[in-house]
Amino acid sequence: MTRNGRTALLAGLAAVSMTGLGWASVPLYRVFCQVTGLNGTTQRGELAPGGIGDKVTVRFDSNVAPNLKWRFRPERPAETIDIGARDMAFFTAKNLTDRPITGTATFNVTPAQAGKYFTKIQCFCFTEQTLQPGEEVRMPVIFYVDPKLASDPDTSDVRVITLSYTFYPVDSPRTPS
Repeated sequence: MTRNGRTALLAGLAAVSMTGLGWASVPLYRVFCQVTGLNGTTQRGELAPGGIGDKVTVRFDSNVAPNLKWRFRPERPAETIDIGARDMAFFTAKNLTDRPITGTATFNVTPAQAGKYFTKIQCFCFTEQTLQPGEEVRMPVIFYVDPKLASDPDTSDVRVITLSYTFYPVDSPRTPS
């Protein structure tokens, strides 16, 4: 193979590799965030391991994008829970308009290093919620805080965790060009 042929082959392999890496970057980043809890990414679970007798306070924060005419709030602003025990919190959302509106919520956990220990069993986040005019709904979040939170040197002093949700409209009105 000639020098030009090798160079062309290496350039082609580099282009294919970069395309593959670009395509795989989102799923790889998502897995990385779930494993490390980066940016407050929470875990998903099926069953809580059981309380360990240690407590942590979970604060609930709610936000609504300015172009979504909903009222959205937690039923209770905070709960003190047993680490490792299953718990449930409720949020309410109400459509304040005279037309159906669909929204979806994103979330985060602070402090960010506690994200990998905050495990949601059931959640309304990333699920489209359509509320009819004036309709109000209760939305549960079932969760637990992994007991490893207490033994991790980076989180052993964490006694307050904030679970924050922001609702956004699914179909945002487009601005005229």
